[in-house]
Amino acid sequence: MEALECIKTRRSIRKFKEEAVSHDTVNAIVEAASMSPSWKNTQIARYHIVENRDIIKEIADNCVLDFEFNQKTINRAPQLVVVSMIEKRCGYEKDGSFSTSKGDRWEMYDAGIASQTFCLAAHDMGVGTVILGIFDEDKVAKAISLPEGQKVAALIAMGYPNQECEAPKRKTVEELVNYI
Repeated sequence: MEALECIKTRRSIRKFKEEAVSHDTVNAIVEAASMSPSWKNTQIARYHIVENRDIIKEIADNCVLDFEFNQKTINRAPQLVVVSMIEKRCGYEKDGSFSTSKGDRWEMYDAGIASQTFCLAAHDMGVGTVILGIFDEDKVAKAISLPEGQKVAALIAMGYPNQECEAPKRKTVEELVNYI
């Protein structure tokens, strides 16, 4: 698939077939996502693929702040990707000070780039995804036994799509661009 076609046709998928994505395919998606740019090439994003139904149910039932829409989406997914980020590397200088006024927000910026690249690579391989942002970081970290020094950045429900989605209305170029 050509890059622009991939960008224009990717949709947030919330209904999935029961079949799990193979480890070979997931590894190929992660390999593509590893090419995401990051602050001073710190490469802080990590991908934890949750396949255990009990843990998926635990996250859906107890970690998404009772947000029913995300509960349903997670429970429908054969796999849940917990995107984490290594703390205190991105946006920092070697002496521990911040490089810019953005402080530690560079971590989330880089995790977002990595998450979107993951989703685009998945789409290219016929895998559906949706990035979920409403969750309790500490509860998710505990549910998956996240290693110390990492924090949860995003959840990505993943599987083979069991729905077709039309593109939502988008703003025009004229509404989005400002030449100065």
